[in-house]
Amino acid sequence: MLFSPMTLGELELPNRLVMAPLTRVRSGREGIPSPLVVEHYRQRASLGLIISEGTYPSHAGQGFPGQPGLVTEEQLKGWADVTSAVHAEGGRIFAQVMHAGRVTHEDTNGGHQVVAPSAIAIDGETRTYEGKKRFPVPHALTAEELPGIVQEFVAGSRNAIAAGFDGVELHSANGYLLHEFLAPSANQRDDIYGGSPANRARFVIEVTRAVVEAVGADRVGIRISPEHNVQGAIERDAADVNETYKVLVDALAPLKLAYLSVLHKEPTSSELVQDLRTRFGGTFLLNSGFGVITTREEAKTLVADGHADAVVVGRPAIANPDLVRRWREGLPTNDADPATFYTDDAKGYTDYPAYQN
Repeated sequence: MLFSPMTLGELELPNRLVMAPLTRVRSGREGIPSPLVVEHYRQRASLGLIISEGTYPSHAGQGFPGQPGLVTEEQLKGWADVTSAVHAEGGRIFAQVMHAGRVTHEDTNGGHQVVAPSAIAIDGETRTYEGKKRFPVPHALTAEELPGIVQEFVAGSRNAIAAGFDGVELHSANGYLLHEFLAPSANQRDDIYGGSPANRARFVIEVTRAVVEAVGADRVGIRISPEHNVQGAIERDAADVNETYKVLVDALAPLKLAYLSVLHKEPTSSELVQDLRTRFGGTFLLNSGFGVITTREEAKTLVADGHADAVVVGRPAIANPDLVRRWREGLPTNDADPATFYTDDAKGYTDYPAYQN
């Protein structure tokens, strides 16, 4: 079943392998996808669906050096070249729209104010254009400022569609801005956007509804990572986690989104994950771990046993541009080289070979 077609939004996917959004920092200081980036995505067009690396919808939302944006005309032209190349190979591609929130630094985002739900810094360092720096204490967004952030997501999503993407994935995982509102460790507000699970889910719901209104529900997916506990977004109170994500998904379900993508290290044994699938009622994607390599057998089992409609894979897609063929035919695979994940050239990016008969 992993290699059978399926419907996602208004797209027909030829298989159920989805390329995960993978940070690769190859777009330079101006955030413009280059011909190298075009080639990287073109090579992987046989995957059922490609989700782009996280792209910032505003300059303040940039999270790390070399990240591509969805802001300037030059950035959109670069992405148009990417989407044209993927479509020419028969592929499909969504843009992941990601606002970094507090997971950034002024030396990375061009001097823009770092923002978050609350004025709480992450305990750690971030890589900037000027070297490693401590995470700053972010500006706590006021209720009056939040509609402007919503419009940043809307503008980025509209720009993605204008650049030829088939849809957008809202990044509400891994400790970035939308996830920060969900996580009590990052959100200690005392207004209608903080406190209870329903209040903490409110902003994510507002952003999703606004983007749906702007580009259409069939072109919008969302990614969440309950209990992932990275980048300061700590969710260890099981009762609170369950209630927060149930409130969120119950509000998203009526929107009829293209899909819900869940990153969780125990997707088959977690009652929460499968409950969220039931509540969502639509196309459900699973990613079995951050930094954990999904195997061919695991991917096949997740679909065959009905845990997910499609499987999101990262490192296998990095190292094997022809992953669909290799896994379908049981062929040997290349191993990914972590030393080249965050460099700036072709090595470990576009030079992984396809299988030779």
